[in-house]
Amino acid sequence: MAMAGISANRLELLQIADAVAREKTIDKKIVIEAMEDAIQKAAKSRYGAENDIRCEIDPKTGEAKLTRVLAVVEQVESDATQINVADAKKRNPDAKAGDMIAETLPPLEFGRVAAQNAKQVIVQKVREAERDRQFAEYKDRTSDVINGTVKRVEYGNVIVDLGRAEGIIRRDEMIPRENVRLGDRIRAYIYEVRREQRGPQIFLTRARPEFMSMLFRAEVPEIYDGVVEIKSVARDPGSRAKIAVISKDSSIDPVGACVGMRGARVQAVVNELQGEKVDIIQWNPDAASFIVNALAPAEVTKVVLDEDSNRIEVVVPEAQLSLAIGRRGQNVRLASQLTGWDIDILTEQEESERRQKEFAERTQLLMDSLDVDEVIAQLLVTEGFATVEEVAYVDLAEIAHIEGFDEDTAEQIQSRAREHLEQQETERDTKRRELGVADEMAEIPGITTAMMVALGENGVKTVEDFADCATDELVGWTERKKEKDSEAVRHKGYLDGFELSRTDAENMIMAARVQLGWIKAEDLEKPAEGEPEAVDADAGGVGAEG
Repeated sequence: MAMAGISANRLELLQIADAVAREKTIDKKIVIEAMEDAIQKAAKSRYGAENDIRCEIDPKTGEAKLTRVLAVVEQVESDATQINVADAKKRNPDAKAGDMIAETLPPLEFGRVAAQNAKQVIVQKVREAERDRQFAEYKDRTSDVINGTVKRVEYGNVIVDLGRAEGIIRRDEMIPRENVRLGDRIRAYIYEVRREQRGPQIFLTRARPEFMSMLFRAEVPEIYDGVVEIKSVARDPGSRAKIAVISKDSSIDPVGACVGMRGARVQAVVNELQGEKVDIIQWNPDAASFIVNALAPAEVTKVVLDEDSNRIEVVVPEAQLSLAIGRRGQNVRLASQLTGWDIDILTEQEESERRQKEFAERTQLLMDSLDVDEVIAQLLVTEGFATVEEVAYVDLAEIAHIEGFDEDTAEQIQSRAREHLEQQETERDTKRRELGVADEMAEIPGITTAMMVALGENGVKTVEDFADCATDELVGWTERKKEKDSEAVRHKGYLDGFELSRTDAENMIMAARVQLGWIKAEDLEKPAEGEPEAVDADAGGVGAEG
């Protein structure tokens, strides 16, 4: 940008402004305003920085008009910016206090230093305008797939020329083992646009599940039209992926629509993802059916859901075990990510051995607690009695109904069960007192003496201590490592083993806070204004949008 244009004739000034505006794709008005600021700065250097000097360039003629603005006041404090009413009336008879008087200044001749300073002002203003234009253009384009050209590669990070801006694909957002060279055409997903000091930063990815979702949206018209919906996606970038789809039209097969004629549609996605294998799975509102589909191609014999802990046990034949788990656990890991459930895979033999072990442990528990022989304990376990509580409080007829039992036997067994529980409760209450757990803890709805003992052993001894707890502290949490091949780590809570759901734990904590007066009961009945209603995390929202 030649600074000679500043002191050139009026036509050249407008030509320069027009050329810069076209080159930087910004409004011509912004360039003219930058020139006005530059001339104002040069004029202040010439006439004094304390003066209020303004410049106006006529966008039609290119004429630059310099004026010094003076405020009309009753008593002058600064000669540079103020003028008294009497002097102002000499210039304008209608002048009064509060008005502004403009004094025309002669045209400014730029010296070398002044021209250089003016050039810096214009360059800075134009650069800021260009950055604002880039940010405004891309800030609403997050979640879009964009095409670009590889401009350079720095330490594994790929800088992409998007035409009127630059984007960056960080090394961990690239598909592993993908080689790109200078000038290659590349497609990526915009996941964040951030305004920074050096200009807008456009962050791109090729490794996230959203990129694959958008590729399917582009290749499958039914997804674009909303007839087929993508419910969730799980990826191991560069290796394998799973995508769950559902059709809103019963006459359209969602899996077939995504595969396309002779696999053309899915093959186009696979080619873009550098050969990544894609399993297309039909989503099912039934969690068990969906998880069975997600573990394909492995065959599943049986599933057992635990909705409270959001876990599922899957039993497969011995020959299908390695297929269900996949190489380095890839198949089961992707299925878990896709469905949102923690999946435990067992062989039929392992499941049988575990069932036998559970049967033996329950039998021994009833033998010790009820003081009965092994045969009676086995009969009770076979009929589904797993705990002493179930025996103690079930309807007497259910025990008497067992083959070989009569009503007297049932009464005796139930009486022993209740005596055992009373003795156990007494022992726990004694232990609770020894630990120093306050009596008021029992007033919290849902809390038992056994829970109070467990809490006391973990330092939670008063209602205040309990009200200060987080849900994770009570029921535990699962930490998922970033490393692909590492297993999730389960951290135990104070009340592990009590079959307490997260919702139950949250309700107990809130009840304690109400009991202390920290919050009011009516505040729990409806969510705060502007907040969505709480959703039970344990309800098993399997098909959440990916």
